[in-house]
Amino acid sequence: MSPRTIGMSEDLYDYLLKVSLREPQVLERLRKETAEMSGAAMQISPEQGQFMQLLAELTGARSYLEVGTFTGYSSLAVALAMPAEGELVCCDVSEDYTAMARRYWEEAGVTERIDLRIAPALDTLAALEAEKRQFDLMFIDADKEAYADYFEAGLKLVRSGGLIMVDNVLWGGSVIDSGKQDGDTKAIRAFNLALQADERVSLSLVPIGDGLTLARVR
Repeated sequence: MSPRTIGMSEDLYDYLLKVSLREPQVLERLRKETAEMSGAAMQISPEQGQFMQLLAELTGARSYLEVGTFTGYSSLAVALAMPAEGELVCCDVSEDYTAMARRYWEEAGVTERIDLRIAPALDTLAALEAEKRQFDLMFIDADKEAYADYFEAGLKLVRSGGLIMVDNVLWGGSVIDSGKQDGDTKAIRAFNLALQADERVSLSLVPIGDGLTLARVR
C-alpha cells in the first residue's frame, strides 16, 4: 500500500498545535469568543489560519479577496501576514457576524486596510471586475451551492500565478457518503470533480481543517 496522509487522534492533534501553532493573542481571543457563538462551526481551525498566513507570505500577496468573512478569523490572520501596504476586500452578508470582525480588526490595527462589503458576494465580485481589480490571493468560504460561481469569478479577479483557496471541500466526510444528498453536499462533490479536470489551474486538495483546495491560476 502506498503511504497516505496520517489520521489525527485528539492527542496527535493537540501535539500538532503544541509544536507548531504560533497564534497571536488577538487571534486566539477571536477564535475563543467565536467558539461560544451559534454557528461556531463555520470558523476555520487555527492551524489552517496559520497555513493561510504562510501561503500569503510565500505568494508575496499584497491584495487579498475573501468570500465569506464570518467573525473575521481568516481575514485577520492573512492581514497580519501581509505587508503594511497590503489591501483586503472581504465579502459577507451579515452585519452581526462581521461586527465582531470589525472589533478585532480595530484592535489589531488593520481596519484601514480592509474593505468590507456587505452585499451578496456575486454582486460584489461583479463590481470588482467592473473596477478592473486584480488580487494575489483569494479565499472562498461561503454558501456551498455558489462555489462554482465564486470560483469562476475568482479566475477573472486573481492574477496569473495567484492563488485561490477553497474551504470545506471534504465537508466533514459527507462527500463520500452516498446517503448525503442535500444541496450543499452535492454542490461540493460537483465542484471537486470539475476542478480536478480544470486545466486553467494547478491543483492540490490539502487535508487541513475541513479540506482546503489550493488552485494556482495558470
